[in-house]
Amino acid sequence: MSLDRVNPAELSPATGFSHAVVATGSRVVFLAGQTALDADGKIAGATLPEQFRTALTNLLAALAAAGGGPQDLARVTVYATDVADYRARARELGAIWRELAGRDYPAMAVVGVVRLWDTEALVELDGFAVLA
Repeated sequence: MSLDRVNPAELSPATGFSHAVVATGSRVVFLAGQTALDADGKIAGATLPEQFRTALTNLLAALAAAGGGPQDLARVTVYATDVADYRARARELGAIWRELAGRDYPAMAVVGVVRLWDTEALVELDGFAVLA
């Protein structure tokens, strides 16, 4: 399996994401949206960074259960209820990403949403991975 990250020089610098990811492998894992739900089904954390950490941890736990790791992520979409807050905390969120998932970034997008399934949720992550 391989994921080749493509960041053309003629596009703006890719900071915290890759412009394109070429994936070759034999299995694709589709990851359902993960919020900051704890094991009891309650939203953990009141701030965006706290919830982002838990949501990413949950996403990576689902991926690990399917036999993959952060390096296998080809695409992640982040749904945020407050994009301005997300942008303001981008450095902190990036540090959390690097701590938990490393520096091999998937293709990513941040999408502003009015609300998520759980009204207390500030962020949700979904995506897919390609495994050997």
